[in-house]
Amino acid sequence: MPQVEVTRYIDGPRQRVWDTYTDHARFWSFMGPARIEREGSPDPNGTGCIRVLGPDIGAAREEILSFEAPSRLTYTVLPGRLPLKDHLGEVVLEDEGQGTRITWRARFASRIPGLGPVFYFIVVRVFNRAVAHLEEQFANSNEASQKEQTKS
Repeated sequence: MPQVEVTRYIDGPRQRVWDTYTDHARFWSFMGPARIEREGSPDPNGTGCIRVLGPDIGAAREEILSFEAPSRLTYTVLPGRLPLKDHLGEVVLEDEGQGTRITWRARFASRIPGLGPVFYFIVVRVFNRAVAHLEEQFANSNEASQKEQTKS
């Protein structure tokens, strides 16, 4: 069963990184349509939330299994259009210096025999793209904050 792990440092406080990542519909919109199909509890983006990511034809439906703000979230890809099965993902945020270390792990199997390695590279690409998006958001917000301080 393929396992993916992507780790990156984000130059932003853990709570802000968490709030950004777990605002599912807003954060994931960089990949296309993103919406909440069912709200979680007690946080709308928390445990039990079903997020739908991407265009309808290839949308991923994911259910949040655990939501331990601001440190850890687990989720699964629900059966549907994606050719993955037994997907379990985990996102862990830890303080590191003035910023946050994000570690994103997932294991999964292919519903199509022999395509596990292809899906491995697709998942790595999606994870890297998502983490790069987080980095960009915090780099842009830091630049904007510095410009505001310079004006004052």
